[in-house]
Amino acid sequence: MVVIVNYGLGNLGSIRNMLRKLGQDALVAGSPDQLMQADHIILPGVGAFDSGMRNLQSSGFLPALTHKVMLQKVPLLGICLGMQLLTEDSQEGGEKGLGWIAAHTLRLAPGKLKVPHMGWNQVQPVTATPLWDAADWPDWRFYFVHSYYVKCSYPQDVSAHTHYGTRFASVIQRDNIVACQFHPEKSHRFGFQLLRNFLNMSSS
Repeated sequence: MVVIVNYGLGNLGSIRNMLRKLGQDALVAGSPDQLMQADHIILPGVGAFDSGMRNLQSSGFLPALTHKVMLQKVPLLGICLGMQLLTEDSQEGGEKGLGWIAAHTLRLAPGKLKVPHMGWNQVQPVTATPLWDAADWPDWRFYFVHSYYVKCSYPQDVSAHTHYGTRFASVIQRDNIVACQFHPEKSHRFGFQLLRNFLNMSSS
């Protein structure tokens, strides 16, 4: 079963509707015990880093998430803030992140381009990942809304780059953990295919 973590910050309805179009119903989990039946987990997120971490802690989701993702190796897809929470920390606040990916969340530098980065942009795969077959999709485009980005400590954890003033990691992966800075649920056929490929991932 696909379980979407409801910790108070996320575009839950749109994600669930996209999954339904794939013929896959999903459980929106409001309590940690509902994670126990998951064979795929989606960690969405819209909002501030510190609020996200505090909500995960206060809701009691952290131990259950750690057990399912880090011990049972259940595939996890982090989306937007859900990707940033996987890192060690963020320039947005003072809370520590999950630290499951050796990375830091940094602010997009204001310049000629507006912050937040909002709208459609290309995603360029740089390593193989179950989320796509780059040969089948020469022009991946997704919908972004973010003011912060993830900088990985190890290049092998970066699966795709996007350019917006600077080049940043738009998809990261380590083992059963994958995450994207963009919103697949708002990205039409590209997001549809990415979610389908995520559902085809199996526990390692």
